[in-house]
Amino acid sequence: MTSFSRLRLALAALAAGLLTACASPIVTQVSNFNQWPSDATGSSFSFIPPPSSPSQPPPELELATYQGYAQQELEKLGLRKAAPGQPARLLVELGWIAQPQERTYRQPIYDDRLVFYPPYRNAAGQVFPGYWAPSRFGPTYLGDRIVPYTVQFNQINLRILDTRGSPAGQPRAVFESHAVYEGQAALPTIAPYLVRAVFDGFPGQNGQIRRVNFDRETGAVIRK
Repeated sequence: MTSFSRLRLALAALAAGLLTACASPIVTQVSNFNQWPSDATGSSFSFIPPPSSPSQPPPELELATYQGYAQQELEKLGLRKAAPGQPARLLVELGWIAQPQERTYRQPIYDDRLVFYPPYRNAAGQVFPGYWAPSRFGPTYLGDRIVPYTVQFNQINLRILDTRGSPAGQPRAVFESHAVYEGQAALPTIAPYLVRAVFDGFPGQNGQIRRVNFDRETGAVIRK
């Protein structure tokens, strides 16, 4: 295979990869655990800080942004945010994880070097010179190599606690969900989708792990 041929194949592969990335959906995986109370419709809610170390509290504006996404979804469910200073029945705790993670994949290795075909004489006595050309049998498979790559791991964690019927200061968890995305997008870009994935089909089936996919162009949930 000539250098020019290799270049054409590389460019074609790159173009195909870009088209695939543009067309592929945003894929999230959601886990869901709940004991949602049947009388919660119309209840008030407020946000409480997620667990954090005193030396590294969550960024205030970033937290408020993600809480805003969750508030929109909660209000769609008929819940209402409690007025400042007023007690709320439901307490919503939202946190996240955002970090790069290393992954690997196996890449096949082929030997596609040209081979030399020696001179030969045909039945009529004509002599043909030797020449270099691709193997008649195609590239030779040599094995695999491990190729590392980095993905952005993003996870939104959301808990809802119910103060009704619970001892003072000990609200019980009635909804817990984790939504995960792995890819190239940073958390600020993907957080709206992760929050929507948490509330898709709310409260959902207890103990279920499922995928929620979004159309990359429209942002709509892809329903099969």
